[in-house]
Amino acid sequence: MEAWILITFGAVTFQTVRFMLQKQLSRAALSASGATFARFFYSAPIVAVALPFVLSARGVAMPELSLRFWLFAWAGGASQILATVFMVLLFRSRNFAVGVTFKKTEVVMTALVGLILLGEGVSLPGLAAILVGLVGVLVLSDMPGGSGGWLRRVTNRAAGLGVLSGMLFAVSGVCYRGASLEIASDDALARAMVTLAAVTMSQLIAMALWLRWREGGEITRVIGAWRTAVWIGLSSMAGSLCWFTAFTLQNAAYVNAVGQSEVILSLLASYVFFRERLTLREGLGIALITLSVLGLIVLL
Repeated sequence: MEAWILITFGAVTFQTVRFMLQKQLSRAALSASGATFARFFYSAPIVAVALPFVLSARGVAMPELSLRFWLFAWAGGASQILATVFMVLLFRSRNFAVGVTFKKTEVVMTALVGLILLGEGVSLPGLAAILVGLVGVLVLSDMPGGSGGWLRRVTNRAAGLGVLSGMLFAVSGVCYRGASLEIASDDALARAMVTLAAVTMSQLIAMALWLRWREGGEITRVIGAWRTAVWIGLSSMAGSLCWFTAFTLQNAAYVNAVGQSEVILSLLASYVFFRERLTLREGLGIALITLSVLGLIVLL
C-alpha cells in the first residue's frame, strides 16, 4: 500500500476525533464560528513553533514563498474556514455519522476543481466509483420523516449545508495541493509543514478579527473552553499535517476519495459516544459511499 494512502487513513482518524469534539463544543459552549476558531487558536501556535525544528531535522532551509503560493494558501484557508462553519451547523441538523457523510460530496467536486485549477483529472473507472458515492449522498439528503414532493425533500437545509461544506472543502484541498507544489523542495513533509504553518496562522488571524468584530466575547469563551478545545487544536494539527502531506504526494481527488473511509469511523463514533441510531435509508446511503471508497482503493 502506498504511503499517501496510509497517511490519509491517519488524517481521517484525527479528523473524526476533531469533529466529535467540535460537535460537543457547539452543543454546549460555543457558536459555530467559535467552535471553528478553536481548532486554529490551539493549533496554529504549535505548528509555528514546530516548523523550524521540523525543517532543521529534515535538513531543509526555509523556502521562499511566491505570490502564487500565498494566493493558493489564502484561498484554501478561507474555503476551509467557511466549510468547517457549515459542517458545525450541519451537526445541529443531522446526526454525527450522516453529517460527516454529507461532507463527502467534496470527493466529486474535488475532481472538477482539481481539473480547473491544476489540470489534474481522474480516470474513468475512478470517476465511476466516485459517482457511486454521489448516489449515496443523494440518498442521505432525504430527511427522515419528511413530507412533500421528492424535490422538496432533497433540497432541505441539511442537504444544502452538506453540499456547501463539501464544495468548499474541495476547493481548500486542491488549493493546499497547489500551494505545496509551489514550494521548491523534494521533501514532501517539509513542504506540507511550511504550507500548514502559513495557512493556519493566516486562518487564526482572520478568524480572530472576524470574531472580535461580529461575536464579541466569543474568543474569551474559546479560551474558557480550553479543556476540550485544546484537544481540538492538537487533533487538528495532527490531522492537517497528514492531509497536507497526502495532498503533496497525490492528486487531491484521490486523497479525498480514500478519505471517505471516515464514514466508518463516524458510524462507530455515533454509536459509542453519541448513542445515535441510523434509519434504513441512512444506512443504505452510507453503504453506497463505503462501496465507493473500497472501489477507489482497489482501482488505485
